[in-house]
Amino acid sequence: MTLEEFSAAEQKTERMDTVGDALEEVLSKARSQRTITVGVYEAAKLLNVDPDNVVLCLLAADEDDDRDVALQIHFTLIQAFCCENDINILRVSNPGRLAELLLLETDAGPAESGGAAQPPDLHCVLVTNPHSSQWKDPALSQLICFCRESRYMDQWVPVINLPER
Repeated sequence: MTLEEFSAAEQKTERMDTVGDALEEVLSKARSQRTITVGVYEAAKLLNVDPDNVVLCLLAADEDDDRDVALQIHFTLIQAFCCENDINILRVSNPGRLAELLLLETDAGPAESGGAAQPPDLHCVLVTNPHSSQWKDPALSQLICFCRESRYMDQWVPVINLPER
């Protein structure tokens, strides 16, 4: 590896860390503003009724999920819909870290039937634009620019790894 190739690889790694930090900030703000939709089914319902207010779609899967054919079909349909409706998409490779960021612990105890509570479906997370005000958020702008630049390089669904803390 030449010095130029090493420098380019290092810049790409730093950029990915910055994008991961920006995503963390966007998710934190969206969570506090209650502008997050979690779950493949819930996301599909929202995309059906209000796609114009969705600013970001996250598809999260680990290596085991990559072998789930049904989930991959859902991802393909959601990606196609988002591309057609100019919704920015990111693929997150570590759903465990995403769960930590969203603090998705079930508030309720075990289900009425006595069984354990079902963990939330984090395979698809949508961030919507609050109706009260337009987001003029530098972190969201950075994510949108990253998605746009990735599309220019024919990478329609860029994959990011959220930094561990």
